[in-house]
Amino acid sequence: MSRVGKMPVPIPEKVNVLYKDRVLKVQGPKGTLERTIHPEVELEIGKKEIRVRPSEKKEGRALSGLTRSLIFNMVTGVEKGFERVLEISGIGYRAALSGNRLEMNLGFSHPVRFELPEGINATVDRNTIIRLSGIDKALVGQTAASIRRIRPPEPYKGKGIKYAGERLHLKAGKTGTK
Repeated sequence: MSRVGKMPVPIPEKVNVLYKDRVLKVQGPKGTLERTIHPEVELEIGKKEIRVRPSEKKEGRALSGLTRSLIFNMVTGVEKGFERVLEISGIGYRAALSGNRLEMNLGFSHPVRFELPEGINATVDRNTIIRLSGIDKALVGQTAASIRRIRPPEPYKGKGIKYAGERLHLKAGKTGTK
């Protein structure tokens, strides 16, 4: 059994947990999340914590840490939420929000429109900083990765979309000879 899987998941006071027919439902101040639990893993739900108990099979032991992490992210998401910040750098590169659509000028001959999935909120600061937030950690991360994939930072000047705090390793340009 993994070390992560052995740790209990604390349940905050504002969060309600329901487990019925292998479906875990977590409700909190930010919203509700549901997830089907694998048959090789059992859950013990107490008043203040959730414990993951794997079966004796190898697959159950392998899934215990994953299941515990997924449950922890569900509890954290409905209590506090998750946020991912993207930065746009480049001359003329900018973003604007209209409804649930992100419109970006990224050096292409046309503006790029990106539909935000259900459950993701976005704000744009100073036309170059995109803040994505939501209660599902995987969905927030996947949305950020999809936006970054539209125009990843190029290796010479770093123009493009990058994660906040991401360090780029820029290549040296060509040098002229005399």
